[in-house]
Amino acid sequence: MAMWIQAQQLQGDALHQMQALYGQHFPIEVRHYLAQWIESQLWDSVELDNPAEEAKAKHLLDSLMAELQRKAQHQVGEDGFLLKIKLGHYATQLKGTYDRCPLELVRCIKHILHSEQRLVQEATNASCGSAGQALDSLSQRHQQINQAFEELRLATQESENELRKLQHSQEYFIIQYQENHRIQAQINSLATLPLAERTPRETTLQSKRATVEAWLTREASTLQKYRLDLSEQHQKTVNLLRKQQTLILDEELIQWKRRQQLAGNGGPAEGGLDVLQSWCEKLADMIWQNRQQIRRCEHLTQQLPLPGPMEELLSKLNSEITDIISALVTSTFIIEKQPPQVLKTQTKFAATVRLLVGGKLNVHMNPPQVKAVIVSEQQAKALLKNESTRNDSSGEILNNNCVMEYHQATGTLSAHFRNMSLKRIKRSDRRGAESVTEEKFTVLFESQFSVGGNELVFHVKTLSLPVVVIVHGSQDNNATATVLWDNAFAEPGRVPFMVPDKVLWPQLCEALDMKYKAEMHSGRGLAEDNLVFLAQKAFPSNNNNSNPEDYSSVTISWSQFNRESLPGRNFTFWQWFDGVVELMKKHLKPHWNDGAIMGFVNKQQAQDMLLSKPNGTFLLRFSDSEIGGITIAWVAENPNKTGERLVWNLLPYTTKDFSIRSLADRISDLNHLLFLYPDRPKDEVFAKYYTPPLSKAVDGYVKPQIKQVVPEFTTPNPEPVYMEQAASPTISNTTTFNIFPPMSDPMLDADGDFDLDDTMDVARHVEELLRRPMVNQWSSPQS
Repeated sequence: MAMWIQAQQLQGDALHQMQALYGQHFPIEVRHYLAQWIESQLWDSVELDNPAEEAKAKHLLDSLMAELQRKAQHQVGEDGFLLKIKLGHYATQLKGTYDRCPLELVRCIKHILHSEQRLVQEATNASCGSAGQALDSLSQRHQQINQAFEELRLATQESENELRKLQHSQEYFIIQYQENHRIQAQINSLATLPLAERTPRETTLQSKRATVEAWLTREASTLQKYRLDLSEQHQKTVNLLRKQQTLILDEELIQWKRRQQLAGNGGPAEGGLDVLQSWCEKLADMIWQNRQQIRRCEHLTQQLPLPGPMEELLSKLNSEITDIISALVTSTFIIEKQPPQVLKTQTKFAATVRLLVGGKLNVHMNPPQVKAVIVSEQQAKALLKNESTRNDSSGEILNNNCVMEYHQATGTLSAHFRNMSLKRIKRSDRRGAESVTEEKFTVLFESQFSVGGNELVFHVKTLSLPVVVIVHGSQDNNATATVLWDNAFAEPGRVPFMVPDKVLWPQLCEALDMKYKAEMHSGRGLAEDNLVFLAQKAFPSNNNNSNPEDYSSVTISWSQFNRESLPGRNFTFWQWFDGVVELMKKHLKPHWNDGAIMGFVNKQQAQDMLLSKPNGTFLLRFSDSEIGGITIAWVAENPNKTGERLVWNLLPYTTKDFSIRSLADRISDLNHLLFLYPDRPKDEVFAKYYTPPLSKAVDGYVKPQIKQVVPEFTTPNPEPVYMEQAASPTISNTTTFNIFPPMSDPMLDADGDFDLDDTMDVARHVEELLRRPMVNQWSSPQS
């Protein structure tokens, strides 16, 4: 309701734009009387490209009908009677329009709400500016573009007026020219008359002809000047059009594509295309009007040839403006929804292409078909050089043809590929150390259509962002690294798909932080000390540096990022980082967002931090030696030496462990863990995530509970057992094992950390856990 109240306060052009959103497809009265209901619905939760969402859209349509009927029934009085009839009519009309395609209703309302929001925001920014507040750079650019459109509109209108004057002048000139021929014919006809009769009449006609010829001579010069002036005016307009088009296509559209690319790394959404489409449509309209004017000038010149350079000038103008509209059409054939950049064979995927000027040029009158093919990096290079790649592709995509559809409610012309699947892929010969997950492909979308009654024919094509093709999920990690590096560091206008081999460490930090924030769905990204930890991991020789500035000028190469293993490990920097991201995303996201996980801390740092705290203080840090592992470090007395305090590190947990028992429950099990570093009681942090006690036994069976203990720190649990009395034997909820001497566990490496290659058999471990409560983690003291 709040948005509609603000929308009703719009003025001038903004109000006209808002009113233009409505029509028979969705009456403005429906928006007005159901404003609160419309704004309270979750329209954005419906995926328009997913046919499975049709049921959800149908429910929204039915609810809208019910709301309209309810609103109609509550109308009373004479005015209420008329409104009741009108609302009932709208309900019938909307049901008839959208009953078979309810997703189109959702598309229509989403477009209306987003457009209203944009108009209100622009009006708010403008009012702030009028109050003396500076407009931000985005608003200034938009204002500059809108002012240029107004200048173009005035110039186009002026040249139209001058063209009409020229046409009228030329038509009158032709009439006078014909009059001159008629006079000459009359003079010639006098030759048969007697001299006495012929002379006075001939004298009169000769005088009249001389007057007409003098006028024709003067008017011919005037017409030539009119034509030259008009061509100069058109040249200025063409230059303005080119400048405006450069601003929109080479800056605004390129920036939108860049945002779309960064969104693939978790950056903010690229934003809607409505504003860009409105600009491109205005451009198309202006270009087409001026092109028609130039063609009319050419016709006038052909109709009345006069000495001078006009034909050459007009031919040049026609060629220039045709090039401009050609560039506009080919550049605005874009991919609105990119195919997945890590593309697995035999897996369904989707994409959407859109022509931003399709509605304005009436392309939908003969809907074009779009074809999708997958091509290699080399083939993409050849395409951009306009070298022939006919019938060349690097694989076979099923369901790769789609007809562009025009959506009247939103004015968009697009093709939705909903069920594509890559059946097979043909790889090229790899270079050096390059693996299959470093090989880049792209999906090429092609179409052909004509405008202006086949006056101009366009063959359009556009390339997707680079995709890495995999055949197994185990390749996803390395493929994602290739995509992240490409998205983060690709330059606009590059040769496909060149990226720098080295980048500054702060640049990579920005990309990693963007990825981490996106996966955590929160604003808590990587702090400076986290980035220092990562730098120390990436550059082991600089481990003594603890200042972010120490790494500001350091470069990291692609090989260091995801080709060379970390020292003493069998995995790369990216594989370790991605393992952390996956673990957090799947199991620990709430704890990270709560600030409960410190994570990026090495063993020595954890020891220094904990030894200054009371016994029972603990923290959570990521394992250095295992991909996707997290361990608990805590400070406690050494059970083998009275008076000595040690920092202990629990065997790292992985996603397999958390699929059995959650982190919060594991921390709850360990009674020797008291305070989360620095001094927060653990229940204050984790209690809201504890699993509730087990329910009463069913059919005489008591469900056993898995519970974790650390033998060296087992203490009697003061809490009652989480089960009720039943006709089954009592089962202890703790089990103790012999204490191993420090560092004697063969599963620990020389640093007392976990060694991936020596893990116990997980299946056997889980089987034992399910059979009886037992210890499922081991501890080791800090060495």
